[in-house]
Amino acid sequence: MKIIIINGPNLNLLGTREPEVYGARTFEDYHAELQQKFPGVALEYYQSNIEGELISKIQETGFSYKGIILNAGAYTHTSIGIADAVKAVTSPVVEVHISNTYSRETFRHQSYLSPVAAGIIIGFGLKGYELALQSLII
Repeated sequence: MKIIIINGPNLNLLGTREPEVYGARTFEDYHAELQQKFPGVALEYYQSNIEGELISKIQETGFSYKGIILNAGAYTHTSIGIADAVKAVTSPVVEVHISNTYSRETFRHQSYLSPVAAGIIIGFGLKGYELALQSLII
């Protein structure tokens, strides 16, 4: 069973970017922990700061993978293109946000992805990725 985690812009800076919001762990360290917790899952990880690359990765994996865990970062609030890619693929996509976007700036309350995602997990820190993974393997 293959599942991919796709992270968008600035999430490559986890561990150093706003640790009071995003925590002090790098995503690479967390990904290694997830792989150990779920040894029966081929869990891939992809991160890009470029919208078109995120769209291409969704299209590339969205017909053959068991699921996609997507944190599109700031593109969540601006990208109709990423939303269209999510809508176009057959693999379920779970939208994840580390912080509670509704407790932050008003512009973060709008998500173009939520209406086309299979589910949404917001505000549980990095644990949200594990919750998304559990939802996809059931």
